[in-house]
Amino acid sequence: MRLHCITFSLLTLFACTNGSKEQQPDTLGDVSQKPLQLIRFDRPTSGELFATGQKIDFEIKLTDTIKPDSIILYRNGERWQAASALTFSLQTEAGKPGTIQLNAVAWKAGRRQTASTTVRLKSDFKPTEYTYRVIKTYPHDPEAYTQGFLFDNGFLYEGTGQQGASSLRKVELESGKILQSVNLSREYFGEGIALLNGKIYQLTWTNGVGFVYDATSFRTLNTFAYTTQGWGLTTNGSELIMSDGSYTLYFREPNGFSELRRLDVYDDNGPVKMLNELEYINGKIYANVYLTDRIVIINPETGAVEGNIDMKGLLKATDRNGKEDVLNGIAYDSERNRIFVTGKLWSKVYQVEFIKRK
Repeated sequence: MRLHCITFSLLTLFACTNGSKEQQPDTLGDVSQKPLQLIRFDRPTSGELFATGQKIDFEIKLTDTIKPDSIILYRNGERWQAASALTFSLQTEAGKPGTIQLNAVAWKAGRRQTASTTVRLKSDFKPTEYTYRVIKTYPHDPEAYTQGFLFDNGFLYEGTGQQGASSLRKVELESGKILQSVNLSREYFGEGIALLNGKIYQLTWTNGVGFVYDATSFRTLNTFAYTTQGWGLTTNGSELIMSDGSYTLYFREPNGFSELRRLDVYDDNGPVKMLNELEYINGKIYANVYLTDRIVIINPETGAVEGNIDMKGLLKATDRNGKEDVLNGIAYDSERNRIFVTGKLWSKVYQVEFIKRK
């Protein structure tokens, strides 16, 4: 997050001394014997929500009679500057939502103490509201607990979940017939999938392990590890993009799955949590919001939600068998510009068109 126009108050940070030994605090000897407690952030409250483009006022309080030799400020892990006062302001940039963490490192006699605070910036963009139109319906395995969903070269590929029932499948669109599949071991709960460079990547929920398959044979080529939960997965053509049920998306390189960067997702109300199954469509990230009928359209550069799609009523009462779970599955046919959606244990796949509300 780039922040500009930094202004400082006239409050003086350090008391004036003539440098004589007698004027140093007589408690200095105790400092080396116990943890330092020199400073804390007094405002704003950690986690407080602001709008992008807003000026945010910060204040640091001294917590002891011992005054620090210096205070260094860090923004999102990077050194920012030395503090010359206890109050300062940050002018945030419009159009750049996200999370800012500030650390103030106070030094005294070669030792240091860190105080931290976090602020969150909601988007200043009003998302476009969409509804949908069903173009065509296709059969779907009502026993498939859909976790990952994609379309390639005329076929659907699906990752399913639940211990003992998790799989990777190739499915014929018109009939819903499973043409090819591989089952995960019972200890794994399958999650999102993505296809990149002839390989299919599949997450697991809480095992911290993912699988790489040859996209043609479904032969397991490799495994990879990660420290978060695994929920949704997609690709922008060069990187893998992963969700973990929070409002953060993780961009990862495909060879080894190392993290490249993170993207916090905000709309004009605040962070959008429970991001689940993902699909990359025409330069935007589409995400199911778990336990809702909402799909959000995310700007992959800023994290701002640019669109809300209301999918209520998609699965009709006449198509239910009583076991269905939530909407979860977005697949895109880039060659014919078709979008397919489904849900966990649904009996239908729907080809849909998203329509702006008037």
